[in-house]
Amino acid sequence: MPVALLVTLGLVALHGTALLLAFRAIRTARTPQGAVGWAVFLLTLPYIAIPAYVIFGDIRYPAMIRDRKLSETAARMSEGSTPAASRIGLTPHAAHLLTGFEAIAGRDATGGNAVRLLVESETVFHALFDAIRAAEHYVLIETYILRDDGLGRALQDLLLEKEQQGVRVCVLYDPVGSYGLHRSYIAEMRAGGVEITNFHARHPQRKWALTRVNFRNHRKIAVIDGRVGFTGGYNIGDEYVGRNPRLGPWRDTMIRLEGPVVAQMQLHFAEDWHWATGEVLDLHWTPAEAGAVPALILASGPSDAEETGGLFFNHAITAARERLWISSPYFTPDTGLMQALRLAALRGADVRVLMADERDHWLVWLAGYAFIEALRGSGVKIYRYSGGFMHQKAVLIDDQIAAIGSHNLDARSCRLNFEASAVLADPGFAAEVARMLERDFARSTLYTRPLAEAPLGLRIGAPVARLMAPVL
Repeated sequence: MPVALLVTLGLVALHGTALLLAFRAIRTARTPQGAVGWAVFLLTLPYIAIPAYVIFGDIRYPAMIRDRKLSETAARMSEGSTPAASRIGLTPHAAHLLTGFEAIAGRDATGGNAVRLLVESETVFHALFDAIRAAEHYVLIETYILRDDGLGRALQDLLLEKEQQGVRVCVLYDPVGSYGLHRSYIAEMRAGGVEITNFHARHPQRKWALTRVNFRNHRKIAVIDGRVGFTGGYNIGDEYVGRNPRLGPWRDTMIRLEGPVVAQMQLHFAEDWHWATGEVLDLHWTPAEAGAVPALILASGPSDAEETGGLFFNHAITAARERLWISSPYFTPDTGLMQALRLAALRGADVRVLMADERDHWLVWLAGYAFIEALRGSGVKIYRYSGGFMHQKAVLIDDQIAAIGSHNLDARSCRLNFEASAVLADPGFAAEVARMLERDFARSTLYTRPLAEAPLGLRIGAPVARLMAPVL
């Protein structure tokens, strides 16, 4: 067959594939902007766009939803009941806020909880390791990043010790976030009886496919004996205790929970564990009251019927009356959240966004400047943290509700990642979070420089990086 004919047939096949994928993107994209973006990209640059769509468009997305729902159903079959939170003691505004979060989460908040705010890295890991040492039955750990370094080895030694004491240990990590994790580390864990697996292990169609890059398990969950739970922004790696000289001191937040809400956290671990292994965990679903804080675990992911992560932020922003403070290292919200932030500021609310000044991911850091520029003059105040690398994820609404977890104020966190945050309706805890954030603002700079006055590289790079914001 002549070479010219082969080339022609190849080009026809290439452009035909691009056309079919463009049609599929138009039918299945979650937003009009995404549909238009993929269609234009595929039809104009098929050589680049087709492999990009296979990675980031995920042509198996419907299958993932089906399999994920099966895991959620299987885990919930063994879920026990937890007492619904009383509205007694809550102001009408706080009750309204909590009801909205319950509707988004698809479950009631539960009462009878105790919460401890953990800010410094040393305090966080002392509290976590002490809780693990006290474990009598099981330890469940779910993390986005797990490293074979000083902190990772310290955790490994402790988990192996608990396994030798007859405590069951289950560890779930994300293969993208934990890229580079040594096989020897995993092998040592398994040889010692620790059950450790990556989030996509049971799905061979994803095990080697790059599509797993797009749907990541970004949750940070630890549950000990169904009694104590931890969530927040901390992963397991030396940078999280300030040992990365480039990033400097690490600024993050975790919370320690006791009470019936821990069962909700445990349920989400069980769903993820079933997705990864096929096993329905047989755990002790025995909630015991430990305090008086109404709490809710709000988990989100790409298999949700609604964009739960986006609704989480949207409700917080639109319901705030006097104050909305959000701490997120990355700031690439979609158009709806941008408009909601503008509206909240126009209503007279004190709207502040605290973000990282240091960069750990170039593109998302660069794109943030374009979003800041789009909010210029809106009344939304943007602070850039200068006391090290700021990685915490916190939301404070008026003096009523605070949320701590893994949700970032970016498109990936709202649509593509599996995330989880604890929502707490307690004025005392909200005041504690407010004091914490005030200290952070004191270590930050109110960013007011127009993009037009920024260095040339930033002026050019920020708008370009913004184009990739939906998948950064």
